Order: sequence, then C-alpha cells, then structure tokens
Amino acid sequence: MPREITGFSNPLIKRVRSLRDKKHRRREGLFLAEGLRILAEAEEAGFLPEMLFYARESAEHPIVRRLVRATEAAGGDVIETIPDILHKLSGKENPQTVIGVYPERIVPLSALDRSSADIWIVAQSLRDPGNLGTILRTGDAVGAGGLILIDDCVDPFSVEAVRASMGALFTQTIATARWDEFVSWLRAGPGQLIGTSLNTDQDYQMPTYQRPCFLLVGNESQGLPTTYEKDCDILVKIPMLGKADSLNAAVATAVMAYELLNQRRAR
Repeated sequence: MPREITGFSNPLIKRVRSLRDKKHRRREGLFLAEGLRILAEAEEAGFLPEMLFYARESAEHPIVRRLVRATEAAGGDVIETIPDILHKLSGKENPQTVIGVYPERIVPLSALDRSSADIWIVAQSLRDPGNLGTILRTGDAVGAGGLILIDDCVDPFSVEAVRASMGALFTQTIATARWDEFVSWLRAGPGQLIGTSLNTDQDYQMPTYQRPCFLLVGNESQGLPTTYEKDCDILVKIPMLGKADSLNAAVATAVMAYELLNQRRAR
C-alpha cells in the first residue's frame, strides 16, 4: 500500500528535492522525471521508478493507478502526498500530477551495438538542456540507436533536459566519451561520421550516406572544433537563404536526421 507524506521536513522529501542539483544526482545515481506522459512513456519502454510520488487528488486517474500497481509490484516505494510537496520537489508553480525517481542510465561505448540502428547522434559540448532533450526526441522519432555525448555536455538528467525529452530519455541509449576515445571506438568498426559545418560547400542532400551513420553536432555557439571536423568522413552544410548563418543545434540535428532517414526509406 502507498504510504503518505505531507510534511515538508520529511527526510525523504529533502533527499528527493536535492536531486534537482547535479552534484546530488551524481552522488545518488538518481534523477527526477515529472508528468503522466513521461512516466507512462518510461513504463512502456520497460522502466519503472524506484520512487513514485503522486497527489492524492489524482489517485483515481487510470494511469496513476496503473503506475502505482506496477511500481509496487516491482518493489518500488510509492508515496501519496499533496500538491505543495510536489511543487517543492519539482520547483514548478503548477507541478505535474506524478513525479518519479529513476536510476541514471549512462553506458560506456563498449556497451553500444552499432549494428542495432542505422542512425546514431553524437553531440559535442552541447550546453542547452532544452536542445539536448529535443535531440533525444528527434533520435526517438527517426529510430536512432542512441545519443553519444562528447566532452563536457550538459547533464541529460537535469530536470529541464528530462522535461524537453518528453520521455525519449527512456527510449534512447545514452553514452558518454572523450573525443579521442570516441574516434578510436568508431574506427574499430563500421560507421560513417558526418559533421555539419559552415566550413564546406557540400550541400547536406548531395552525399549518399552509408550505414550506420554517426551524425555529429557541435556546440551551440562555437560549432565543431576544426580538429574534430578533420576526423569526419563527410562535412555537409544546410543551406541558409536568409540573414542567419546557422540553425539552432537541435533544429539542425532534426533536419539532418530526417535526411538520413529519408535516404534509407528511399532505398
């Protein structure tokens, strides 16, 4: 049976609230996910929370009831609480009906099966959590194998990134690596590395892309380092017909990812 917590000073509330901070997430190996849609997506992908918090007002909602049953059956901790506590946990003025606490899911490159998907997304020094979450959604939409984070990227398990992913965090494998480590791993097997850059005249629709494709996107303000561009098999450019010289990193990733998908569909 769910237990009830309504006190703000409860040690568990303080512990879970601390997961909004990266330092505490790293120490605990846990992160927060909010909302019926994201938690339902996680359940569908085979992930249940270690802790589930829900407002007593939503106890009869069919998805809440299903999540409560499944979490309890899996040995998770289920807590019925009040909206003010959910607000304290999420930091939002209008908190979601449910909040789940999940273990972080980062894998080493050696755990990736590059043959399991035709498209992989690689992000270098990405800084914006909204962009990272949107890129995860794009990866899910095009059937990518996962997202490889290179160098010092924003935390994919921050509250903002998890919200922006809209559940794709649970459907996409996430790996982290330094650049040299990634290049060594990539060259040990099949895979074409495609970089988007302003330092080329090759239109993004001109090449015939191989499988698997590793789509590399750089930092939002600086793009890819020149030395990293030299390691790419292909550099391509998305045409810009207006005043702006480049697209938002997440938008550019989506444009490229759908070009890769469309070429695969055409074959």
